[in-house]
Amino acid sequence: MKTVLLAAGIGQRLSEISGNKPKCLLQFGGVSLLQRHLKILHHYGITGIIIVTGYRADLIEQEVGKSEAANLIQLIYNPAYEKGSIISMLTGVEALAADNDFLLMDADVLYDHRIIERLISTGNKNCFLLDRDFEPGEEPVKLCVRNGRLIEFRKKIDDNLHFDYQGESVGFFRFSKETADGLVQSAKDYLQRGEDKQPYEECIRDLLLSSPDSFGFEDITGLNWIEIDFPEDLDKAKNNILPNILQLK
Repeated sequence: MKTVLLAAGIGQRLSEISGNKPKCLLQFGGVSLLQRHLKILHHYGITGIIIVTGYRADLIEQEVGKSEAANLIQLIYNPAYEKGSIISMLTGVEALAADNDFLLMDADVLYDHRIIERLISTGNKNCFLLDRDFEPGEEPVKLCVRNGRLIEFRKKIDDNLHFDYQGESVGFFRFSKETADGLVQSAKDYLQRGEDKQPYEECIRDLLLSSPDSFGFEDITGLNWIEIDFPEDLDKAKNNILPNILQLK
């Protein structure tokens, strides 16, 4: 199995705190998010890792050089990284040349490694991760479930949508080769329409809504994780998440 790790963004909301470095280079417990990703993926037998870079790609390349898994890593530069995440997702998935299931992951997440174990061992060919323990608001990308099936995947949920429960998407996915082909086509369609500023999640959403029976999810409620977007996320990550995640030995 292979992984596409999206690490091209600027992270402007954290630029002053991060020293204008990519978010994946933020350190927790003296270890960068990127090094944590690489150690976990290597531990679970990931045989190839594509990292899509953009902003300060040189710094990410230097960090990769420190990893024991450096020989498994391919760096792909997205020169249009300022235009939006759809292009980064397209760049990574096309470079993957998927011939089997693969993982698609955001790089700005601190998490318990057992979350990846759930994705690796799931029986769902196409799998989302859902956390029911989240703070409602405009920022979380939400997953809505009705009768055990996913029916929506978006930040803003229609007020008239009926569902049994919802949770936050972790930003990690497992997809099949067929879904990889669909993501590539969907991304190209968005770009052709001039909608490059849309988040890459919209491509995934389109595939989910067009073929909901092809997608499933794992409920990872209780496993600690956090996406690093805002200054307050840094404090929460250091004080609440890091002390409560199971570390690899």
